[in-house]
Amino acid sequence: MRKMRLHQWPLLLAAATAVLAGITAADAADCPREDALGTARVLSVDAKTYPRVGLKSFPQTLPLADHEVVLTFDDGPRPPHTQKVLAALAHECVRATFFLVGQSSAESPALVKRIAAEGHTVAHHSWSHPMSSKISFEHAKEDIDRGIEADEKALHGIATRTPSTPFFRFPYFDSTPATLDLLQSRGIAVFGADLWASDWEEMTPEQELKKVTERLEAARKGIILLHDAQARTAAMMPAFLRYLHDNGYHVVHIVPAVTQKSANAH
Repeated sequence: MRKMRLHQWPLLLAAATAVLAGITAADAADCPREDALGTARVLSVDAKTYPRVGLKSFPQTLPLADHEVVLTFDDGPRPPHTQKVLAALAHECVRATFFLVGQSSAESPALVKRIAAEGHTVAHHSWSHPMSSKISFEHAKEDIDRGIEADEKALHGIATRTPSTPFFRFPYFDSTPATLDLLQSRGIAVFGADLWASDWEEMTPEQELKKVTERLEAARKGIILLHDAQARTAAMMPAFLRYLHDNGYHVVHIVPAVTQKSANAH
C-alpha cells in the first residue's frame, strides 16, 4: 500500500479542509465517493462478554483483526470542532463512537442529535469530567448518572439514567474498583483505549498526525482515542482518515449488542 510522506501532510491537511466545506449529512448516507475509506464492518459489543476493554487500562480489548481500528472521540459535543470532525467522517463514509460530556450535551442538544442522525454511536463520559478517584463514590455515581441523563435527554427528549447505548469511558481513564463494579452491575461496558493521539497536549495538527500514525503503525490495530473538542484534532482528521485508507486500515463501528430484554421491549 502507498504511504504518505511526512512532507505531504501539511498540503493534504489544507486541501482536505477546503474540500470539507461543502459536505452535508446526506453525503454520509449516500456515500457517493468510490475512493472513500468507508466503514468495513459493525461489531456488536455485549457488556457481559466485554465489560472492560482497552489495553491501556485493562487486560482485554475488542476482537479486532490486524489493521482494524475503532475510532472514538471524547469530550464533545463542542462547536465548531465537533461539526468539523463529523464533516471529515461523512466525507469518508466512516462511523465512529462519541463519548459525550453531559454538560456539553445539555448545551448543544441539536449537535447530539446530529451525531446520532449521521449514524454514529452516542456513548457517555460523565456530567462534569471529574477524576473519580479524587471524589467520593456517591459523588462519582451521581456525576455518571447525571451525564447519562443529559445525553439521553438531548438525544431522545427524556432524561433517564438507563443509557440507550450502555458504553461509558471514565474521564482521564480514572476509575475505581467501586465505580467499575457499579457499571458492570448495570450492564454498562467500560471503554479504555489501545492507543491515542495525545491531542490534549499542545501541538500542531501535523505533529498530532505524525504521533498517532506512528503509534498505529506499531500497534497495527486497536481502539483509538481522539478528542472532537480539540481544534487540532478536527484539523487533522481528513488527513488521518486518508492515511487509514492509503495504508490498508479498516474501520470497525461499534454498537451495543441487542439483548433479549431490549428486543422484547420493542
